[in-house]
Amino acid sequence: MTTVADMAAARWMRRGDIALRIVAAVPVGYAVSSLWAMALARVLPMARSEASVTAALVALALCAVAAMYAFAARSGLRALIVLVLLSAVAGAIAYVSMVSGGRA
Repeated sequence: MTTVADMAAARWMRRGDIALRIVAAVPVGYAVSSLWAMALARVLPMARSEASVTAALVALALCAVAAMYAFAARSGLRALIVLVLLSAVAGAIAYVSMVSGGRA
């Protein structure tokens, strides 16, 4: 038998999950796309202007994919973790490129 307290707790857990998904979709999704744009612009073997435009176009699509993934993942916490890890990878690529004397 389900009590009123159990139902209220389930509602709050659902609201928390939706809040995590929104955080994962909007600010973290934007960070993922921005960092990947920066990393791709530095490592693509093209002229600087072409690499920047290509990276921006890829980032635009990646922002939409990140938002869709945030709401398709099993949980809001999983979506947040995956997107933060993707941001860390892109940030590491850009950092290594900067330190090793890549494009400025």
